Amino acid sequence: MAEVILRPTGNFDLTVEAEVVTPDNFAGKNAQEIGKLLVWQGPQQLPLTDFFEIKGNGGISAQDTTIIIDGNVSRVKRIGEGMTAGKVHVKGSTGMHVGNSMAGGEILVEGNTDSWPGMEMKGGLLHIKGNALDHVGSAYRGSWRGMTGGRIVIDGDAGNQVGGGISGGEIVIGGNIANFCGTRMNGGLIVVRGNAIRTVGAEMTGGTIVVGGTIEKFTPGFMQTAVESNLKFNDIECPGEYKKFAGDYAIPQKGKGVMYVSAENNEDL
Repeated sequence: MAEVILRPTGNFDLTVEAEVVTPDNFAGKNAQEIGKLLVWQGPQQLPLTDFFEIKGNGGISAQDTTIIIDGNVSRVKRIGEGMTAGKVHVKGSTGMHVGNSMAGGEILVEGNTDSWPGMEMKGGLLHIKGNALDHVGSAYRGSWRGMTGGRIVIDGDAGNQVGGGISGGEIVIGGNIANFCGTRMNGGLIVVRGNAIRTVGAEMTGGTIVVGGTIEKFTPGFMQTAVESNLKFNDIECPGEYKKFAGDYAIPQKGKGVMYVSAENNEDL
């Protein structure tokens, strides 16, 4: 597989919109051609070489192309947006919208990421080893068509509205989350290994949420239906005993989702 290495060198005082940084766009190009691809910074378009030192050439296809970003790019947005194949490896943190609308391939971020990672994702794997801010796998404001396929893995914590409007795919959060997880969810799977604050599953009409920690303020429109142990969804295992709920019954004449909540950590439910 061909490797293209990007090393940050430019001035990132203003954030850079770098949706061109995908295996799809780099495939079939040499380093010089890749360097001429344009990105937005504020009101102007500038070549990629204004911000990165570039080494290596793209492969014959996106599938044969790996992009390695060797450094922190927390002021760079939209890395991997819309990619369909290949790999992106970020040896640092990223800005907003990493993996937006991606349909295939793999993105690995060794650090943290800003808000909107995997927004409206359709396929592939987005793995953040650190923490993420808000709207993981969610829909844009004004839309409720969130993630439809693929998998997002956050090893650390995530912020508000994880999986807002999700209708397919899988989100796994290794740490804690804030508010509004799975709001208007209608399909797919969200697993939270840690704690949640409130409004988990509000207005959900389908899909499955698993919370392995404590929910501080439980959403009132759910009804307990059973107790189950040692859950497994494909290769995602959730050991322990869980209270199973259906909801959200605040949404009449709609389908209902399923929420599993750790029995040990939520004895008062």
